Amino acid sequence: MSIEGFEVPLHHSLTEPILLGGAPRTIAIVNGTLAAALGLGLRLWVVGLIAWAVGHALAVFAAKRDPQFPQVLARHLKQKPYLSC
Repeated sequence: MSIEGFEVPLHHSLTEPILLGGAPRTIAIVNGTLAAALGLGLRLWVVGLIAWAVGHALAVFAAKRDPQFPQVLARHLKQKPYLSC
């Protein structure tokens, strides 16, 4: 069914989202940075570890349901409701 010359082999890794520990890369980096700021900057070690663990667990849970959830969430927040009550 393909037309000669218009088919390109594509490696599977180019179509998968980049995950870091099961969470999207950007979310994992922001989460780790905020947890490090709490733990190192404010010297709240336990609070920083708990914030990192909870944030990472939520990001992994959301990524299992939809690996591109940050893009979907950003698009959802940008669009205004069409029919408002």
